[in-house]
Amino acid sequence: MSKRVAVILSGCGVQDGAEIHESVLTLLHLAQVGAVARCYAPNVAQTRVMNHLSGEAETVSRNALVEAARIARGEIADLALLTVHEADAVIFPGGFGAALNLCSFGTAGVQCTVHPEVERVVRAFHAARKPIGAICIAPAVIAKVLGAEHPRLTIGTDPKTAQQLEAMGAVHVATPVDQICVDDTHRVVTTPAYMLATTIAEADAGISRLVTAIVRWA
Repeated sequence: MSKRVAVILSGCGVQDGAEIHESVLTLLHLAQVGAVARCYAPNVAQTRVMNHLSGEAETVSRNALVEAARIARGEIADLALLTVHEADAVIFPGGFGAALNLCSFGTAGVQCTVHPEVERVVRAFHAARKPIGAICIAPAVIAKVLGAEHPRLTIGTDPKTAQQLEAMGAVHVATPVDQICVDDTHRVVTTPAYMLATTIAEADAGISRLVTAIVRWA
């Protein structure tokens, strides 16, 4: 039976939602290894909306679930509907949406909070020993939720961000862009992607390894 993997999006676009390259590469590699992906996103207003051409903030309001549906080609569900029985693993692509809409790390740092549905999903999959993948800045979510258990994870090599994750209880492991950090104890796999990548090919290498590790565990 094909492995079922939930992919948690946070909008659409690197500056205010899910990073599109990371999301699509995740879905592509899941398909290539024969896994069945199902996308989810929280049904919430985005923390901010950015014009990705000008780099300036806009005053309009956008919904993270509605925007994430662009990436998922409409095949997406409210994160509130995801239970641990629906999937064998879960993966969180990055983008500022992970640090703004899934949690408030992008504005509050170490003092951040995690969206209740996101926290519920992370805790449920962790308790069930089902693997959790996090890409780019998304490991901040894992650090906040599971920090008391000191998961090993990576956001790459940025010392300031690494220190913040460690302040939340995580053990940060400096990792090159094309590699992954694997926590066998907690079944967490992370990779830097665009925290370090300068091209889509660089991001792809680590994401491919992450998906392979996650599906193997699942």
